[in-house]
Amino acid sequence: MACVTAVPVIRVSAVVLRRPTGEVLTVRKRGTHRFMLPGGKPEPGESAARTAVREAYEEVGAVLDEARLRELGSFRAAAANEAGHEVVGTVFEHPHTGETAPAGEIEELRWLDPAGDLPDDLAPLLVRHVLPALAGTTPPA
Repeated sequence: MACVTAVPVIRVSAVVLRRPTGEVLTVRKRGTHRFMLPGGKPEPGESAARTAVREAYEEVGAVLDEARLRELGSFRAAAANEAGHEVVGTVFEHPHTGETAPAGEIEELRWLDPAGDLPDDLAPLLVRHVLPALAGTTPPA
């Protein structure tokens, strides 16, 4: 009988911020090559929604209202920056809050048109799950 080894799982929360024209904010962390949504790992006892709010502020300076988060879903995919791991991400949407800038561990921001040609440097969770879930929806107001 073959031995099955479990793939380590990383739990994260992330937030979709979209301009009124539909572009999605993506970030690239320092020392990495893939763009993903702002987000990260929860602190002990922190809810998924609270993690999304905290991480959005720490990474791009966005001040979010937890009451205005809308859960898009919980998705599983290969981790973008940790080989041999999978990520389970609880993803929320929040109305665009205005100006953003790279902060903390973020090296670069990029606005992505989900209806256009997608670059090949996006995180698997974003490509396989989040962008398809957003297809045909309008940004929250």
